[in-house]
Amino acid sequence: MEIFADKRILTVSQLTALVRGVLEENFEHVWVEGEVSNVAMPSSGHLYFTLKDGGAQIRCVMFRASARALRFRVENGMELILRGRVTVYDQRGEYQLIVEYAEPKGVGALQLAFIQLKERLAKEGLFDEIVKKPLPMLPNCIGIVTSSTGAAIHDILKILKRRFVNVEVLICPVRVQGEGAAREIAAAVRDFNLYKKVDVIIVGRGGGSLEDLWPFNEEIVARAIYESRIPVVSAVGHEVDYTIADFVADLRAPTPSAAAELVVKNKAELAAEVDNLSRRLEYSMRHILGEFRSRVEGLSRAVKDPSMLLGYLVQRVDDLYERLNRSFLTGMMQRRERLASMTNHLRLTNPEVELERCRERLLRLSARLDTAMRGILDQNRETVAVTIARFQALSPLATLARGYAIARKLPDGVVVRESSQIDAGDRLDLTFHRGSAVCIVESARD
Repeated sequence: MEIFADKRILTVSQLTALVRGVLEENFEHVWVEGEVSNVAMPSSGHLYFTLKDGGAQIRCVMFRASARALRFRVENGMELILRGRVTVYDQRGEYQLIVEYAEPKGVGALQLAFIQLKERLAKEGLFDEIVKKPLPMLPNCIGIVTSSTGAAIHDILKILKRRFVNVEVLICPVRVQGEGAAREIAAAVRDFNLYKKVDVIIVGRGGGSLEDLWPFNEEIVARAIYESRIPVVSAVGHEVDYTIADFVADLRAPTPSAAAELVVKNKAELAAEVDNLSRRLEYSMRHILGEFRSRVEGLSRAVKDPSMLLGYLVQRVDDLYERLNRSFLTGMMQRRERLASMTNHLRLTNPEVELERCRERLLRLSARLDTAMRGILDQNRETVAVTIARFQALSPLATLARGYAIARKLPDGVVVRESSQIDAGDRLDLTFHRGSAVCIVESARD
């Protein structure tokens, strides 16, 4: 027992604290790679996930400040390289990695963020051609969103001055790289829409690295361009550079200078085109006037003496009057003949004649009905007499009148039909043709 005399007993919290101290002291900054799973981001803004390989796994947490700094979205199955410090989560007694920095394995964080945002916005339809707005043929006012000190604004203004010096230009200077640049670019696009006097907007900057061009890959800029009621031309970087703004804009220009050439036409070219159209219009008008002059001359030669035309018209009026008179007389005669025919027909179909004919027919039918009814009554009378005679012949009263009597046994009144029904001493009620009598049976014989 003495071997344990100097033992030190630790609580679970004390042991965990000691382990945490050892881990944090020896693994303060570590780099680790693996596959992501079980990604979760609750309302707190912290990012939780598990990093694993073929033989082990470790829980990871990225606190809100670090998570918000990520350029890309962490998803299950993604291969990441992480930098952080190892510690122990006391409540579960598990060691975990507090992540301070993360980057995709094999592809840069910005490039991955660009791909993820592009795919998501494409699914929402922000890049669809059907929502693209056409550029005005000749804008009166052009809005430019770019840096006031960069080379892009000087290139745009030089091109605009050379091509069409009269066009009005409004510049909204913004930062085009660094923290907060995306918010300024989006706000400038929205401000031009509120101003409502700009016909087309150029959004852009000169060339640079992916990091330099990144504000034009921000979702806030893409949403502002998509929601703009004014056509937007994106002119970011060089011809090989592509940003999210290029895909969502109504038109992409390979460079800021090209954007200026796309939004306005060359004034000299327009003037030459107007002169050409004027000459073509003059030639067309001369040709049309010549054709009309020829037609007028032809019509003038075809016009005859008005007195001859008037005489022809008077003759035609007389002819029409005569035809109308004949037609009227013919119609009157036809109507008169039709009236006479209808009068004769009405006379033949006089209602009084028809009524007399019906009265005679009714009298004949009444006489035939009387005769038929008398015949039926006589026939029925004879039938009734025969039936009565037959009933009288079958009547029991007739039988009694011939000397017969009906005997009923008293007291129940049963009719006696044979001698076996009575015995000596029974009382009988005898019914005769006229009257009845009660008697006592002295003897019964078969």
